[in-house]
Amino acid sequence: MASLIRCGTAGWSYPHWNTAVYPKPKPRGFHPLEYLSRYFDTLEINSTFYRPVRPEISRLWAAMVASNPQFRFTAKLARRFTHERELETREVGAFKDGLWPLWKAGRLGCLLMQFPWSFRYTVENREFFIRLRRTFHEFPLVAEMRHESWMREEALGTFIDYRVGFCNIDQPRFEKSMPPTAFLTSAIGYVRLHGRTDAPGAAEMEGAASACNNYLYSEKELAEWEVRIRSIGALADSTYVITTNDASGKAVVNALQLQTMLGTRAAKAPHELMRRHRAALAGFANSGPLQDTLFPDLAASSGRAVA
Repeated sequence: MASLIRCGTAGWSYPHWNTAVYPKPKPRGFHPLEYLSRYFDTLEINSTFYRPVRPEISRLWAAMVASNPQFRFTAKLARRFTHERELETREVGAFKDGLWPLWKAGRLGCLLMQFPWSFRYTVENREFFIRLRRTFHEFPLVAEMRHESWMREEALGTFIDYRVGFCNIDQPRFEKSMPPTAFLTSAIGYVRLHGRTDAPGAAEMEGAASACNNYLYSEKELAEWEVRIRSIGALADSTYVITTNDASGKAVVNALQLQTMLGTRAAKAPHELMRRHRAALAGFANSGPLQDTLFPDLAASSGRAVA
């Protein structure tokens, strides 16, 4: 089952990864998606949360991961649907059209419906949840809930009845927030690690996003999630594990660590990343000799390269 547990990051197009993750200087023809597909078997498309992707771009993405037969994308459903609750036929059609090339190529694992903390389990929200499921019935769906009310038996029953996967998350703790779980409600297992923060008074995770993005999970913290992921993966057809703490490439570090702990990939890491996270990536193979930064600890924590 280990081969069906895929680890990766949320997105790949971050300007600050040019100096923290990707080679410097970049070789001719370099593309970050093709590069990361050498290290991971999945990446989450987060740009679709804001706008639909064009079909020609989807076809290009499928071509870029062709060298990795195990690779599958996941994609976030647009906030237009989940947050604004607008399901206009033309917009829904445009969103689906952009993803058909990936789906038909066998490269799309599922769509992720990410809901805000304010989306609690109520009769009205349950009905909208079902409506969304029916609107995007062509695709496997997973839903991320940030409010603990969705842990109720009747809420989980809705997931099971409508074959929607439950996204198990790690997030900052605040009032009635979703705690760490290991639920499996469909054939697809899903885990997202958002980072943590001790910022007081955060009513929603979005309010502490900067601190979360800059959080590096320790090996002990990852080991706790390894147990949950193995439990999910033992029963799921496919399991996706996504890290979202993008500052200074920390999402890449933690995703690499997790897949090595799970035994799904060899311990290999990008050279630039190893320069900045030597302790976390100790024992990983790299593509060239390491060069010291003047202030390695500062470089790893700031999200900026130190020349």
